[in-house]
Amino acid sequence: MNKKIIGTVLIAILLVIGVVVYLNSPWNQSGSGSLPEGVKNGGKSILEVGAQEKGDRDVKTFNLTAQEKEWKISDGKSVNAWTYNGTVPGEPITVTEGDYVKVNLKNELDVPVTIHWHGVLLPNKMDGVPGLTQDAVQPGESFTYEFIANDAGTYWYHSHQQSSKQVDKGLYGPLVIEEKEKEYEKDEFFILDEWAVDQEKRDLSNMGGMMKGAMSGDGEADTKQMYDTFTVNGKSADAIEPLKMEKGEKARLRFVNAGYQVHKLVFPEGSMRVIASDGEKVVSEGNTSNVLEIAPGERFDVEFTKLNEETMFIGQEQNVKNAEDMVIPIVSGNNASKDKAVLASGKGVSKGISYGSENTIFKETPTPDVNYTMDLSMGMDMGEGMSFQINDKTFPDTPPIEVNEGDIVKVTLKNTGRMNHPMHLHGHRFQVNSKNGEEFDQPIVKDLIHVKPGEEYVIYFKAENPGEWLFHCHDNNHADRGMVTIVDYDGVYSPFELDGENGNQPN
Repeated sequence: MNKKIIGTVLIAILLVIGVVVYLNSPWNQSGSGSLPEGVKNGGKSILEVGAQEKGDRDVKTFNLTAQEKEWKISDGKSVNAWTYNGTVPGEPITVTEGDYVKVNLKNELDVPVTIHWHGVLLPNKMDGVPGLTQDAVQPGESFTYEFIANDAGTYWYHSHQQSSKQVDKGLYGPLVIEEKEKEYEKDEFFILDEWAVDQEKRDLSNMGGMMKGAMSGDGEADTKQMYDTFTVNGKSADAIEPLKMEKGEKARLRFVNAGYQVHKLVFPEGSMRVIASDGEKVVSEGNTSNVLEIAPGERFDVEFTKLNEETMFIGQEQNVKNAEDMVIPIVSGNNASKDKAVLASGKGVSKGISYGSENTIFKETPTPDVNYTMDLSMGMDMGEGMSFQINDKTFPDTPPIEVNEGDIVKVTLKNTGRMNHPMHLHGHRFQVNSKNGEEFDQPIVKDLIHVKPGEEYVIYFKAENPGEWLFHCHDNNHADRGMVTIVDYDGVYSPFELDGENGNQPN
């Protein structure tokens, strides 16, 4: 059988598989429709719960303007970006735990926007989710976010309006809540991302391409075909600003993945120690790996030591396309050369579940009041291509997690599809107790868990922040195509609506 015939047969098989999936999946159009009844009706409005008073706290005020900007990524590479205050990432927001934070958002774009405070525990009405916690901020209008910075840690902010497009175009920035007594004098923030610079961004409507990727066994084959350039803090390759440190100096390096592709950063052996994951301190003794795997939406804090006076490098593991774009030089003195960038060899991989948290939510495995199984799968939408489902439904028709205040909630996440799904819970932190049926000796507390194909995690959280909260995939392309649900508190409701005259699109 010649190659042409084999190719024809393979295409036919893929088409048949696609039709079967389509015919057997209870698909729904994502991004339209109304919220579930419980979210819309009954009890108090979310605008009336979780109030926080300024009191005698220090007030830190910031002004962020959403605006369009031609952004230079590197020599010869520029993108038309949407920015907060004209830069990618947006203006850094640094406050101290206990501060009262006020952020005035002004929208100078020609589309609605919001700001979501990723990982921050705050009142539901300040969460920045259009159609659920507020109306999207219209062009020419403003909105003020106010909350208490109660929990020291690494966070970030980004638009949650049509986020698969708006975050992709640069609407994000760093947020640090510092401890009252800083542990490290040198403290740096790095946001990782991917861009389509030399190509049009591909989408998920190409059924043949998606099916081919799904069958390849690569959990992010869909994402890899979309982008051609990696960035660190909005810059790529030689345009990445070197980190200046002297021999023996220690620094806290904060990493956030704002993109949709997993990034594995290789550190010089013996130079790094993970100290926090998703804003929670971790126990890292005995872990000697020097590769840090960061899922989309995930955050890690690392204690980094400059081991010698030579230029050292932290960079993307070099076994993926575009890896050379994502290399950070660490230089001493005036030596800022990156001409001979050589990464260390990888030794082990640290990831979100590699560590236990110093402070857990539950000392023992709790007895849940609510059990919810979250089946993460794939399907087809008529005319839309691939969909990403929770329990065979796409948002807003996904079954909500219905809770009462004070409930202990057990969620079992199962990835029965073929793509990676970094699942992020708003307004809460959860405790990861087991993977694939095996309990962890040291549970870890997070707000995002990366669930790869075939994996199953059991998490627990306490329902102690009333409101209507998203639980969604932070590959926002997957969220845009349906992988979103809501933690729905009994006795409260959202007065907002999806779409409508404000064009609210939370995914």
